[in-house]
Amino acid sequence: MTKQFWNLFKVSPVVLAATFLIANSALAAEVNDQVTNVGQLSEAEDSNDMSQVTSVSQFSDVQPTDWAFQALQSLVERYGCIAGYPNGTYRGNRALTRYEFAAGLNACLNRVNELIATATADVVSKQDLATLQRLQEEFSGELATLRGRVDGLEARTSELEANQFSTTTKLVGEAIFSASDVFGDNRAVPGGALPQDLDSNVTFSDRVRLNLFSSFTGKDQLQIRLNANNTISNAVVSGTNMTRLAYDGNNNNSVNIDKINYAFNFSDAVRVKVDATGGELWENVNNFNPDFASSSRGALSRYGRFSPIYRQGAGGAGLTVTFNPKGPISLSGAYLARTANDPSLNNGLLDGDNTIFGQLSFQPSKAFNIGLTYARTYQTNLVNNTVNNNLFQGTGSTFANNPFGNNTRTESNNYGVEATFQLGSKLAISGWGGYTTADAITGANAGTDADIWYWAGALALKDFGGEGNVLGVIFGQPPRVTGGSIKTAAGNTNFDDDTSYHLEGLYKFKVSDNIQVTPGLLVIFNPEHNDNNDTEYVGTLRTTFTF
Repeated sequence: MTKQFWNLFKVSPVVLAATFLIANSALAAEVNDQVTNVGQLSEAEDSNDMSQVTSVSQFSDVQPTDWAFQALQSLVERYGCIAGYPNGTYRGNRALTRYEFAAGLNACLNRVNELIATATADVVSKQDLATLQRLQEEFSGELATLRGRVDGLEARTSELEANQFSTTTKLVGEAIFSASDVFGDNRAVPGGALPQDLDSNVTFSDRVRLNLFSSFTGKDQLQIRLNANNTISNAVVSGTNMTRLAYDGNNNNSVNIDKINYAFNFSDAVRVKVDATGGELWENVNNFNPDFASSSRGALSRYGRFSPIYRQGAGGAGLTVTFNPKGPISLSGAYLARTANDPSLNNGLLDGDNTIFGQLSFQPSKAFNIGLTYARTYQTNLVNNTVNNNLFQGTGSTFANNPFGNNTRTESNNYGVEATFQLGSKLAISGWGGYTTADAITGANAGTDADIWYWAGALALKDFGGEGNVLGVIFGQPPRVTGGSIKTAAGNTNFDDDTSYHLEGLYKFKVSDNIQVTPGLLVIFNPEHNDNNDTEYVGTLRTTFTF
């Protein structure tokens, strides 16, 4: 059939035009959810940098023995609507893109119109009409099918245009149903405290998010997110943040706007993101844990999602700039202020809680990515009139998050290394390690410092038990105060003297493209870095709907 198609180019312009119209119908019928405009066609035509030829002999890679030689010769020498590459080749075996087909079709049809307009003899002969009739009869079934597909596409397009939410905005929704329970012999307590009974009940909760993504240039994105949830942190019964779930949070299912940002390309090599509220570094830069970073489709635990260094400045407003974001080496810098909207003393964009962040990412291939990360964080101890020194935003021990006590301004320098290894299409390994040195600026422990370490590794077995399923294991040590003068300060000698371990197993089961069910078990050994505490377990079943 292909040879028959090209042999038609040996006949008159009318047959040529008819043949191209058939091919053009096939092209149009394949369009589904992407619309191409004239500007795109022009860009595609120009991007190939082809040059017009007047004879098929100018192509060094075209031989008279080629099966399409006569058709190509007719298009070049009779109609003058075929171009070649600057090096004198035609590359007849290269795949044809839709843009190139449209550009070539346009050129040939323009040439046919010129020939018809300037013809002095009869343009249509009996032989041409017979050929056209035979062509229509031979492809009558295909033509009828294509016409039906085009009609269906036009109806579908009209319906979408009439009912579309916005010409610039797309709505993306997500809902989580969660059943969970914490169990163990005793409730975790810091070192030196007396054990307490752990009384917990099975909970059923939810989280719903609606994202409005708008684009005005095709290369930018405005995000506005609405959030409602009622998943209470299970730390209230377990006694430790180490048991927290990835998606916990409670506003009694009252809808609020928790994230507004706008991202755009400053140039081809620079990506800029401005966070008005709800800024989160783990979304703005590569966090090197792609299989488990999402709170709805990743790890079940808060600590298992990514390195705590990406929680610095969480929820604030600010700016993130990434240089060479798609290259093998990229550099990111960010500034986030958690109380940027508050004009009162010790708040605002520059005087309140803030984080200065930098990351150098090496991404030579999908198989291996590594990042070197630094963040300097200043915490005033008071956010929205609530005592809130929280160095790692609720991951790790209570002592590691607030080593100097209340009424203390704190500065911390955070260093991290993260990596991802894709060992084939079915196996991925990722991990991180971090070190933080924190200093008390004011308060009863002013002048003291704390050294804090943490690490974790994750294993993902993809398509385990079915396509799209993932079996995951995460193991690590949550943030722990290992040294510094605060360890020997009065009253602090029993804190974080032992080591907690985080072990998480989960299975992400893909029910459909829009539904994922994830059962899993989180085990915390020696909670709060205190081996007097019994092991705690968190069993969870998370169901995620996307729409």
